[in-house]
Amino acid sequence: MSLVRLRGVSKAFGGVHALRSVSFDLEAGEVHALVGENGAGKSTLVRILTGAHAPDSGTVEIDARRVDRADPVTMRALGIAPIYQQPALFPDLTVAENLAIGHEPARAWRRIDWRRRRERAREMLSRVGADIDVDAPAVGLRMAEQQLVEIARALGADARVILMDEPTAALTDREADRLFALVRDLRSRGIGIVYISHRLEEVAALADRVSVLRDGELIATRPAAEIGRAELIRLMVGRDLHAIFPKRTVPIGNVVLETERIGCRAVGVRDVSLKVRAGEILGLAGLVGAGRTEFARVLFGIDPADQGVIRLGGSAVTVWSPAQAVRLGLAYLPEDRRRHGVIPEMSVAANATLASLRAIARHGFLDRLRERAVAARYLERLSIKARSIDAPVSELSGGNQQKVALARWLATGPRVLILDEPTQGVDVAAKAEIHAHIVDLAAEGLAILLISSELPEVLGMSDRMAVMRAGTVVGTFDRKDATQEAIVALALGTPQ
Repeated sequence: MSLVRLRGVSKAFGGVHALRSVSFDLEAGEVHALVGENGAGKSTLVRILTGAHAPDSGTVEIDARRVDRADPVTMRALGIAPIYQQPALFPDLTVAENLAIGHEPARAWRRIDWRRRRERAREMLSRVGADIDVDAPAVGLRMAEQQLVEIARALGADARVILMDEPTAALTDREADRLFALVRDLRSRGIGIVYISHRLEEVAALADRVSVLRDGELIATRPAAEIGRAELIRLMVGRDLHAIFPKRTVPIGNVVLETERIGCRAVGVRDVSLKVRAGEILGLAGLVGAGRTEFARVLFGIDPADQGVIRLGGSAVTVWSPAQAVRLGLAYLPEDRRRHGVIPEMSVAANATLASLRAIARHGFLDRLRERAVAARYLERLSIKARSIDAPVSELSGGNQQKVALARWLATGPRVLILDEPTQGVDVAAKAEIHAHIVDLAAEGLAILLISSELPEVLGMSDRMAVMRAGTVVGTFDRKDATQEAIVALALGTPQ
């Protein structure tokens, strides 16, 4: 008997069909992967399963019983537990307090057993192999740690159905391996798991069945063992995808950015010496916590350097703030798109010009015509899919939101572009598009620093690669000499 069954479910928003007559089921003790491009309907299907959206037509059944007028509270009570891609923690509460929400009985005038709360929080975290201070405020956690807290909270509810939406997007390989072991353990205990991921290698490793959505329609449901990566990609995008990493040779010019033993004690960056040339893509690899993002923040003046020298075009500069970094020709696309990349409530036009307001202002007032002209130019250049430049960014898919964030920094006319996880959480087709734009920018002479936790991305896109560990660079490779095994060995600090 199926734990969950959707029959002929459709859902539309303002005339746009997010789902069209989709039927989907999940068996006990099964990992059922759900794949498709951003905008294919995966998130809408998950929201229907959690009760956040009601279907316009079709039925939802739990344990063969039809559920009408579902809401999140009802669906949680029926054993449905979601784990979303973007953590939904209360930033000003501690880890223990976040984990207690929904798991402790609510009674008037009840005194909190803080000791027991902390013990339970540690028990929940230990189930996902997380070593996190339960008294730490959630606002200070890295994205990977936030993800683990979310996973622990969902598992603590003893759900029978777990919906995992990109659960490994910000995890290291070791953390992901622990999660995979946990998923297999849950499956062995009869729990059903809906697993959404753009990482098709995860689907092959974990899933029993795979369902493919495209443009709101169910294209196919197949046993995972019977479908290969190439076929999955073809089903997802409706065409063959030959070049996920469309790297091409472009002229390499003079050194644009050079750091000499740069460091910042406050964030643990030390003695980083690198050079990036015009037209060059320098990949920066390493485990989460190795210091890659921290180094990017130092370069951009968010956490100013307190040692070493930064040179731009051969001249030593001091970068004390992001505003100064922009004036010097630096641009930084951060890893957390929703928190630091875009402002979802603002329009595409406003987001695309937010970092270049001085250039589009006249006599201290914002020139709306210039704003719209700049936004329209990048809408076309980056192939951003939006109903108009006035649409709020929240309406866009993840890949298109990332392109808007990229447009914001390109509008400043930078010489150096720092990209931190530029394709995290976007689908295969959008990833290929973003990669193509990165290569085009390198061909225009930009010096690009590419930070990625996906080794195929670093290997496929970079002219040279540097590996960080414990806040410093521990080795570099030319493209022709780099291998996945050599990079991992350096990142882990283990001899080959």
